[in-house]
Amino acid sequence: MNPDRPVNLPLSRLAMAMPVTAAASILHRITGIVLFAGVFFLCYLLDRAATDPAGFEQAAAILAAPPGKLALWVLLTSLAYHVVAGIKHLLLDFHIGDTLRGGRAGAWISLAAALVAGGVLAMWLW
Repeated sequence: MNPDRPVNLPLSRLAMAMPVTAAASILHRITGIVLFAGVFFLCYLLDRAATDPAGFEQAAAILAAPPGKLALWVLLTSLAYHVVAGIKHLLLDFHIGDTLRGGRAGAWISLAAALVAGGVLAMWLW
């Protein structure tokens, strides 16, 4: 075999070798996708709630059920991380934290802020 051929590494090995800045960037993209998909869920709930009193009760029942609370928690936690990471990107535009050390610190701060926000949101919803 040709030794210059690319080697296919298992995904578990790639995930362990991923720097925190890459993980934060990928998570920012994933939360954007989650928010985009979640808009349709929220629009459905708004449509149900705005039609009549029975629809409002149905929307309230959806949000009161554990799957509805989980969906709302995922959306709100995604929003919190996406906002924090977006602010980090805005600071990078002003050359604040654009070194390797600053990028790592910003990624850790973004992840920590999202963890705290997720915990606070979980306590608030449940």
